[in-house]
Amino acid sequence: MRAVPALILALLMATPALPQEAETPPVDQAPVDQAPVDDAPADDAAPVDDPPEAVVIVEPEPPQLLFIDAADTTLEEHLWSSRPIVVFADTPRDPRFQDQLDLLAARAGPLIERDVVVIFDADPDARNSVRLALRPRGFSLVVVQRDGHVAFRKPNPWDVREITRAIDNLPMRIEEMGLSQ
Repeated sequence: MRAVPALILALLMATPALPQEAETPPVDQAPVDQAPVDDAPADDAAPVDDPPEAVVIVEPEPPQLLFIDAADTTLEEHLWSSRPIVVFADTPRDPRFQDQLDLLAARAGPLIERDVVVIFDADPDARNSVRLALRPRGFSLVVVQRDGHVAFRKPNPWDVREITRAIDNLPMRIEEMGLSQ
């Protein structure tokens, strides 16, 4: 007995719908803001209720810590815009050089908050402007303030935590933090 209503429903769904005649006003009586109605078949007409377009939300990429080769920049390019940390070595195979770059890359977030840019140089023969300005000997970590003056130099690798504490104790950084609060 249940099969009969299902069969009737299936037959109703399978039969084509009878076209309904829409009452259309004559062309000369159409309102000004409406276009005349076309008598085209319903198959060619666009559906009235188009689904809304999908909205794609693109998340911005988090900022990345910028590592720049000293041959490609000068300290003057970073005046008042960033706080350069310069890592020097006599060879790129110096373990202290690699350790320092790894330490900086591992915890980039606190450095990005302080507008740090990492400049690296492991070629003493290149004689670029950064090396000539800071005159390092062997491995050296140099933190430069926004005004271009050297804040401090270290002969050994430093952890990001130590670097950020030292930066936060600089008078310029204390003033920055006071203005931003």
